[in-house]
Amino acid sequence: MSLILTPNLVDPDGIYEKLIALHEGRDAADSQRVNARLILTLINHIGDRETILEAIAVAAGGKV
Repeated sequence: MSLILTPNLVDPDGIYEKLIALHEGRDAADSQRVNARLILTLINHIGDRETILEAIAVAAGGKV
């Protein structure tokens, strides 16, 4: 599986709104916890080690 870096999301604005709403009313520590849970849930869903490592490199600024 190769990491998709081009727009690939139906209703990106709606998803963004849900993501912002997820953090409403949370303090910084709780927002970090919920982000970690979301990231780990998505990593588990992807399941492919190489794709996950590629995403980590992109997030770290290693490549786009």
